[in-house]
Amino acid sequence: MDNIQLPIKIFSHAEDLPLPRYMTSGSVGMDMFAAISDPLIIDCGDYWPIPTGIAFSLPEGYEAMIRPRSGLAFKHGVTILNAPGTIDSDYRGEVRVLLINHGKLPFQVNRGDRIAQLVINRIVQAKWMRRQELDATVRGRGGFGHTGVST
Repeated sequence: MDNIQLPIKIFSHAEDLPLPRYMTSGSVGMDMFAAISDPLIIDCGDYWPIPTGIAFSLPEGYEAMIRPRSGLAFKHGVTILNAPGTIDSDYRGEVRVLLINHGKLPFQVNRGDRIAQLVINRIVQAKWMRRQELDATVRGRGGFGHTGVST
């Protein structure tokens, strides 16, 4: 496992909140916290950009992905509308999480709630090479559902 150090800016509306952090030693994603001043209700079918109160600097060749928290999805039907959200290495603004409520009840977000996971990844940039034919595989052109539903 690689470790990198990332410069982080904390906005005044988040100074009392924890930094994103890994909750266990085996965690891949760091939990992110809602930096809102008052509780916010997201009605069924609605979505809202929730500020986290942080901005950070990624080195070139890295990205940050904002992923949903499984507990919010399972218990409340709340997830991230553009999941996974991508933060590019040249973005320097405040990170916001676009939560959507797919649940059956309105969902309340409170200050300091854990609302998403932040995963840092190395990236590659691809260059296209035009070809008339591609290498053969067992799957070939089999598309959606081509392997069936059961074994």
